[in-house]
Amino acid sequence: GGLSQRETRIKNQQKGVDSGKVAFFDATNTTKARRKWICSQLEGLPLKIIFIESICTDEATIEKNIWDSKVTLPDYDHLRKKREKAYNDFKQRIANYEKVYQKVDEDNLSWVKLINNGQKVVINRIHGFLPMKMVQFLTNIHAFPHSFYLSRHGQSEYNRYLKIGGDSGLTELGEQYALDLGKFAEEKICVDQETGQPRAARLWTSSLVRTVQTARHIPHPTVAHPETGTREWIQMDHRIYRSLDELYAGVCDGMTYEEIEQLYPEDFKRRQEDKFNYRYPRGESYLDILSRLDPLVMEMESYREPLLIVGHQAVLRLLYGYFIGKKREDCPRLSIPLNTVIKLTPRTYDCEEERISLSHDISQDDGQKEPPSH
Repeated sequence: GGLSQRETRIKNQQKGVDSGKVAFFDATNTTKARRKWICSQLEGLPLKIIFIESICTDEATIEKNIWDSKVTLPDYDHLRKKREKAYNDFKQRIANYEKVYQKVDEDNLSWVKLINNGQKVVINRIHGFLPMKMVQFLTNIHAFPHSFYLSRHGQSEYNRYLKIGGDSGLTELGEQYALDLGKFAEEKICVDQETGQPRAARLWTSSLVRTVQTARHIPHPTVAHPETGTREWIQMDHRIYRSLDELYAGVCDGMTYEEIEQLYPEDFKRRQEDKFNYRYPRGESYLDILSRLDPLVMEMESYREPLLIVGHQAVLRLLYGYFIGKKREDCPRLSIPLNTVIKLTPRTYDCEEERISLSHDISQDDGQKEPPSH
C-alpha cells in the first residue's frame, strides 16, 4: 500500500530539511517568550530553526557600525541631512532593546552566538552538514571594510584566435596588460589611498600559464604586518589555486565556437539554451565550478586585506555574481572584459563596484571581441 499520512508528512519534512535552502528571519527576538513564540509558529514545518545572536562589547566598533551603516538605513531617509539626529535615535533604540533583552541560552534550542566580530563563537545543538557550513560562514564574515579586485589575464594566444580553454601564454598585448597591472597593483592596491602609506595586500591566480604570466610583474616587498606591526608581511605573496582554473571544455577544448557549432550542433544548441547547467562532453559546467569555488569564497569572506584575483571569465563571473548578488543562472551572461580591473567593496546592504580599464588602445580586431563564450 501507499504511505500513511504520518509517513508522508515525515518524508516531506525530511526533504525540506535536506533541501539545502536557507531562509533568514531578520528581527531582534530579544526575549525568551518571543523566541518560544517563533518556534511555536513554525512547528510542523519541514525545517530546522537556528537562532543567531551577535554580541558586541567593544564601544569603538559599535560607534563605527552606527555611523557606517545604521544612520543610512531606509528608516532614516527623512533624516538624511541630520545624521546626528539619526545617530542619537539609533543609540536610543539600542538602549530600549537592552531594557528587555534576555540572552540566548535556552538549552533546548539550536543557536550560534558570535561575540565581538567572531573573536569568540559559542554553538548549541548544531548538527548536520548545512548547519555546520552556516556556522563556518558566520565565523568568517566580519564588519571591517575591504575590497576585492578581479581581473582576467592579459590577452592570450587562444584569445587572439578566438579559441576556448587551453593553456597558452600571453601575446604582446597581453604582456603589456601584465605590465600595466603590475603598476596598478603597486600604486593603487598596495597603497592606502587616504594616507599614502603601504598597506598589506594579497594575490591569487589560477594555475594556468596566462594568469601566472599576467601577475609576474607585481612586486613583492616586505612591509609591516597589519596586526603585529613588524616587517614580516610579504606584499602580494602569490598564491596559486587550481580551483580558479577556467571552466574545462572537455573534447571542445582548443576549438572556436564556430568549430563547436559545426562538430557538435546539439551540444552547441543545449549550451545556448542553458549555459549555467550545460556540461561540455567530458568537461565542466558552471555548476561544477561553484563547488570548487566554495572554500575559496569562505577564505575571501575572512580577509581584511585587499585581494587581487587574476583569473578567467567563467570563474570571475561566478565570484562577481556572488558579491553583487546576482542569480547564479544569470552569471554566465555577465560581462567580465579583458584589460579591466573590477573593484568590489562589500557593504552592509549592497556591494560597491568600480571598473578600471588599464588598456584603452586594444582594438576589437586584436581578438578582444568576446564571442558567446564561457
